[in-house]
Amino acid sequence: MMRVRTAVILTLVAVLLTGCGFRRKKYENPISKDTEQPDKVLFDKAIADIEKGRYEVARLTLNTLMNTYDTSEYMAKAKLAIADSWMREGGSHAMAQAEAEYKDFILFYPTLEESAEAQEKVCNIHYRQMEKADRDITHALRAEDECRNLLQQFPNSKFAPRVAQTLRNIQQVIADGEYRVGEFYFKKGSFPSAANRLESMANHYPLFSGADEAWWMTGESYGKLGPRFRDKAANAYQKIVRDYPLSARVDEAKDRLKSMEKEIPDPDPIAIARMKYEKENYVKPGMMAPFWGVFRKSPDVSLAAKSGNPAVTSLRPTIPVSVPSAETAAGGATADIQVGTVGPNSALDTQPDARANQPAAAGAAASSEAKPAATPEAAPQPAQQKGKKQKKARK
Repeated sequence: MMRVRTAVILTLVAVLLTGCGFRRKKYENPISKDTEQPDKVLFDKAIADIEKGRYEVARLTLNTLMNTYDTSEYMAKAKLAIADSWMREGGSHAMAQAEAEYKDFILFYPTLEESAEAQEKVCNIHYRQMEKADRDITHALRAEDECRNLLQQFPNSKFAPRVAQTLRNIQQVIADGEYRVGEFYFKKGSFPSAANRLESMANHYPLFSGADEAWWMTGESYGKLGPRFRDKAANAYQKIVRDYPLSARVDEAKDRLKSMEKEIPDPDPIAIARMKYEKENYVKPGMMAPFWGVFRKSPDVSLAAKSGNPAVTSLRPTIPVSVPSAETAAGGATADIQVGTVGPNSALDTQPDARANQPAAAGAAASSEAKPAATPEAAPQPAQQKGKKQKKARK
């Protein structure tokens, strides 16, 4: 009985896999115009090959269309279809080729609506290759740049809202990586490094889901550095009360401000509305999500913000407060190089040229002219004089 049940299950799985293999994935940008023009026939044939997974054949057909009918009205569609075929093919090499083709399409057709779509797909190429926050973030940084380019170049495009959410997901991963580093420094007791990492991250990515916790550790880190950083610690606690009013750290932050005799700010109404919206629209992952997350390469973006404007610039590293700057260095040596404009009353104008007054060199030259060097003819060598004396003695 057990064998029969196992055989039935394997048969059903095989049927499902076979059905998925023969299922055609429709192309996103077809041409609905019904005509028998030869360039349209070539385009339809290529699209059919793309839907069936014959990508190399489709690219050959599209290149034939573009080379034979260089004035065709389907030129832009054909060029975009070549890029789409590379992206559907998958793999690192194909993804790189797809990105190059999309960039080429945007360069040739910058005013078409498809250019915004091409830019979104360039962003998605790197978004799909993103890894978790504690791993390499190269693709996350590239995806952030490409999504930001779309919002700047095509702000009124229909793809802009969707890309804005993708950008919020990407920045959640980047900020999470910075948060983990700052948390490591905090637990280790390296408070200047922890405050530097966490403060710069929370300032740059205020929509990060753990920004309130980052500000809390920032305030605690500055508090450990002595009374000189008392104002910086108070600013971190005030940030929690004002910008994250529904955070679990609000009461503790208020207690810290009371003990420091600092002002307790009023919560921002916009921040209250935003945090309420995030809680109402939070989608809890499935019960098996933690289990499958161990085997999944892509990061978990379920905590990413669903509203608010994402950061429009890249995160830049900052200098910890423990590193003295050129202004605070009290007469000590510094490696900083400063460049300034030479004024009219500089030493170059008021002092004589040092190259024109060289007395030591001039005296040495004069003495060498007064006493010429002796030549071999004027001053015979001692060996020659000795030989002449021996000849006289023989005579």
